[in-house]
Amino acid sequence: MKEVIIAGFGGQGVMLMGQILAGAGMIEGKEVSWLPSYGPEMRGGTANCHVIVSEERIGSPFVTNPDVVVAMNLPSMDKFAPQLKEGGILIINSSLIKEEPDRQDIRVIKIPANELAGEVGSDRAANMVALGAVIEKVKIVEVDSILSSLKKNLPERHHKLIPLNEEALKKGMEAARE
Repeated sequence: MKEVIIAGFGGQGVMLMGQILAGAGMIEGKEVSWLPSYGPEMRGGTANCHVIVSEERIGSPFVTNPDVVVAMNLPSMDKFAPQLKEGGILIINSSLIKEEPDRQDIRVIKIPANELAGEVGSDRAANMVALGAVIEKVKIVEVDSILSSLKKNLPERHHKLIPLNEEALKKGMEAARE
């Protein structure tokens, strides 16, 4: 079982990241849960979601000690990094987070998600860059499942953006390998 918290501010695609990850787990026949949480406003307010992908039944969708935290902004890192399990993985968007986390007992992976997204043609793909890093470092689901889930979770009117999102995923995976 892998428990993940993905957090950022509204408009960063945090919920979509969680939906795609959970959808990929479903495609692979795994047990999944996705629990969204919005701050006071959807755009600009805080947003996070809890995702669990497991081979076994899931007792609760609420994540208290995640294996992985994806922090797209500093307030998200400050809030959720302390909850990480010892030895857990903290993936931070180093485009927006310049500070170091206070913990020495976790693995920190810095991904310049906004810059890498800009390289593929859209800053809005920073969420897919970060998701690529999760796939590379955590091996929670297969990349093909992520791509299938992306197609199912993006509204039809945005399907023209699938190639760009695939490129962003690859950029995130490459950055996580380095």
